[in-house]
Formats: sequence, C-alpha cells, structure tokens
Amino acid sequence: MESPAREIARRLARNAEAVCRHYLSNGRREGHYWMVGDMHNAPGRSLYVRLDGGDGNARAGKWTDAASGDHGDLLDIIAANCAHAGLGETLAEARRFLSLPAPEAAPRRARPRRASPGSREAAARLWAASRSVAGTPVLHYLASRSLRRGGDLPALRFHPHCYYRRSDEDAVSVKPAWPAMIAAVTDLGGSLMGVHRTWLDPARSTKAPVAYPRRAMGQLLGHGVRFGLAGEVMAFGEGLETMLSLREIAPALPLVAGLSAAHLAALEFPGPLRRLYVARDRDAAGLAAFETIAGRSISLGIEVRPLDPRFDDLNSDLVRMGRKDMAAWVRNQMQPVDAMRLLGR
Repeated sequence: MESPAREIARRLARNAEAVCRHYLSNGRREGHYWMVGDMHNAPGRSLYVRLDGGDGNARAGKWTDAASGDHGDLLDIIAANCAHAGLGETLAEARRFLSLPAPEAAPRRARPRRASPGSREAAARLWAASRSVAGTPVLHYLASRSLRRGGDLPALRFHPHCYYRRSDEDAVSVKPAWPAMIAAVTDLGGSLMGVHRTWLDPARSTKAPVAYPRRAMGQLLGHGVRFGLAGEVMAFGEGLETMLSLREIAPALPLVAGLSAAHLAALEFPGPLRRLYVARDRDAAGLAAFETIAGRSISLGIEVRPLDPRFDDLNSDLVRMGRKDMAAWVRNQMQPVDAMRLLGR
C-alpha cells in the first residue's frame, strides 16, 4: 500500500507548475523546468524543477540545486518555503493546496475506565476475576464453621489476592491483600448488583486478622446473596454463615442473606412468596429487622414467622449443638407441613 507521503508527492508532481508558481513565485518557466535561486524562493537560476515528463523519464516534480548539489521532490519545496517543523505539517499544507480532505484519524483504543471504588461496576469486575471455591481456603473456612455444603453454590467464589483497604483501626503492618470468599449480591432477576467479601487467613482457616474482615460493595439495598430459586416458602436472614447453617439442615429451602440487619429489613419479596421464615440474630438489630419485614408483608398476604437461635445465631447453634439437635430446634418453630417437607423426620 502506497504511503501517504508518496501519494501526496505524486499528486503534487502532476501539478508541478502550479506548485512552483505558488511556492517559488520568484522563479519562471524555461522549457520543461522552473528556474529559481533556491528552495527558499530566492531570485536566481541555481535551482531547477522538472515540470513534466516530456522526455519519458517521468521525473516531474524532481528538483536539483546546482549550487549545493541538493535534490528532492516538491514536498521538500513546500517544507522549506513554509518553514515546517515536521512532515505532518507539510502533508497538511500539501493537502490544502491540492484541495484534498484531511485523512481520517486512526481510531484510538479506548483505555479501560477504572471503576469507582465500591461501585456496582467494581463489584462486577471483582466477581469476574474470582473463581470456583473448589479446592480453595473457602472450603476450609466454611468447614471450620461446621458448614459442609458450600462447595457447589454458584453464589460463592474465591479470590486469591483480594485488595483490603486498611482502616484507622488496623495496624500499619496489615497486608493490603488477602484470600477472600466472594459472595454475589443479586436482584430478583438474578442480575449482579454487588459482592460481599470475607477476607480469610488460610493458615488458620479463619477470617483474616484485620479490623473489618467483612465488607460489601455495590448497589445493595433490597438485594441479597441467594441460595436456591425463589418459591412460595423461603427464608431470609442476616449473615452468610447463618443462612448456610440453615441450608445444612434444609438444603431444599430457598434462602437469601441480607448481609446486615438494615439490608435484611429492606430485602425485596419475590412474587411467588407466601410464607417467609426470618432467621433472627439474638440482638436488638435482628429483632427490629424482623418487625420491619413483618410490617411490610401484611398488605402482600405473606405470612412471616421467626426462626430464633438458641444461642447467638444459627451458626452458633450448628457449631455447639450439631446438625441433628439444631434441626430439632428449628423444626419446633416451623409449620409442620414445611418441617415435614424440608427437614424430614
């Protein structure tokens, strides 16, 4: 493919006399040549420009300065006459002279825009950079909390080097990144709205030794981490471990973790929902969240029932009581038909 400079030089050569009359106006035509003092348009006869290829050598537009021995083409003449600093200026001037359009700018590769920290976009990028929890410290952490059913959950992923923003309460020596369990926060349609991060210490199968080992980011209000498809009977709760503990004894029960008492109270109700169990934490915030959910459900015809822990929360129950005794404790709080179907005998 012909270069832009070579193409322009060829077009100028076809109009060599017009170029010379414009840029070397102190010269004159003599036969097949334009004669002038030099390429800066001084009067004289030292520099001569071939105006046509009448002798068959096709050298129109070529020039030679007899005094200096320099030679070149008409682009050199334009550059010297206009005192250009670079070829780009000369080509632009030549296009203007020839009435040619400016070349189309090459498309610039868009640089990836950095997502705002804590935004939904940042959450989506972190989720995309994470992978399955199989064979990762996530399973060891869950096992340390007596949770054995977390390996096949699409809502959970693992990130081996998740950034941790140090707070004022953290020691200066706190590492800036740790392995982390990443949980997807989705809306009723399954769209990713945010993520929840639990930073882990793989050496001890516990949460990382930082001031705030749990943080969520994205568009969270009304949304949650979902385990199972929505149905007529569901359970909402606050923490991931709380809801995963309930899944240990009722794996067929659809669950949603709101991640905090405030978000639990604001969780959106799926259309099919007719009876909702709320796994309450044994504190003032958990009780307040339950009251808010119960108040919202009245006009929708949704029955709301609490599932209270024996200790602090359902994960404490699972760890301290074991699966069998915890199931018996929960069974006494459920509708018999749900207990029979979801918990078995």
